[in-house]
Amino acid sequence: MSSRLLTREELAIDPVDAAQLLLGSFLEAGGVRVRIVEVEAYRGGDDPASHCYRGKTPRNEVMFGPAGFLYVYFVYGMHFCANVVSLTDGVPGAVLLRAGEVVSGEDIAFSRRPASRSAAELAKGPARLCKVLGLDRTQNGLDLTSADSPVRLYAGEPATKVFAGPRVGVAVAMDVPWRFWIDSPAVSTYKRGGKRRPSA
Repeated sequence: MSSRLLTREELAIDPVDAAQLLLGSFLEAGGVRVRIVEVEAYRGGDDPASHCYRGKTPRNEVMFGPAGFLYVYFVYGMHFCANVVSLTDGVPGAVLLRAGEVVSGEDIAFSRRPASRSAAELAKGPARLCKVLGLDRTQNGLDLTSADSPVRLYAGEPATKVFAGPRVGVAVAMDVPWRFWIDSPAVSTYKRGGKRRPSA
């Protein structure tokens, strides 16, 4: 497995490009390493599905850069989701980590998600991924590019075949094809969000 950390410079790109770069990369935290197999890109002011669409707040300020930091948010009053910040300092953008394959620390992962029926289900979805890695808001803002960080992001082999489709569960911009994944049993199930507006 890779031991090269991704750099801030590599991640300081458009979230759509960063999302595809992250496929096959490895996120390590809490004694578990996960290979990223599904992601979603989110921009700022031009993306109504983004947390940054209406500007900077105490909740989303990490998304405004610099690149390479971890943005963790709480959703539905019960789940945490992890994002990798991209773009340049002051310009908001991030990539949601939707799913991964546990490649080391599987015993720890199962202890955190004992209801999982298989290894493929351990990190199949953004909340499950955070659970197996032990991520919550206390890790928000950590530098993923630093060897001293408790949460680190390692380079992987470039994906040879990338699939794309709409993002999952968003209430707006539902058809924007900024969800990317590679062939893996750990890829989550697609669920369309919002309500489709009737055609004119």
